[in-house]
Amino acid sequence: MSKRIALGLRIILGAVFIYAAYSKLRQSWLLFALSIDSYQLLPEWAVYAVARTLPWFELTLGVLLVAGVWLRYLSILASTILTAFFTILLVSYFRGASIDCGCFGVGEALSAKTLTRDGLLVAAALTLAALSWRNPVRDSGPIPAPTSAGLL
Repeated sequence: MSKRIALGLRIILGAVFIYAAYSKLRQSWLLFALSIDSYQLLPEWAVYAVARTLPWFELTLGVLLVAGVWLRYLSILASTILTAFFTILLVSYFRGASIDCGCFGVGEALSAKTLTRDGLLVAAALTLAALSWRNPVRDSGPIPAPTSAGLL
């Protein structure tokens, strides 16, 4: 049962990361930079760096989660990233910031709905991490090269 739950969670989380990346990559990175800058947490050079690289990182993470590659480590990474994003959203929300979330590109205002969704994503990622570490299933990593012994 827990293997099925883990499979469902990794596909859902992977799809969310892929969609988040897609929604940012189809727009100019400068629009995403404006969303990042509205949080007023990073210097200008870091805002540009994050705006250019985060969507590609999200895309890679999403594809690897769906594929189930290095699941134990990627589930921890996804949990860490989503917790950081959620914390930033919470702080901004309770400061009364009326800003664009930037979660799925431009156009979504930071709201209680955003916090609920992202809180559920954090819970899903933490559950996936717990399941992947509790059940010592061999993570699928790169496929090993065939050896001469394996060919005989």
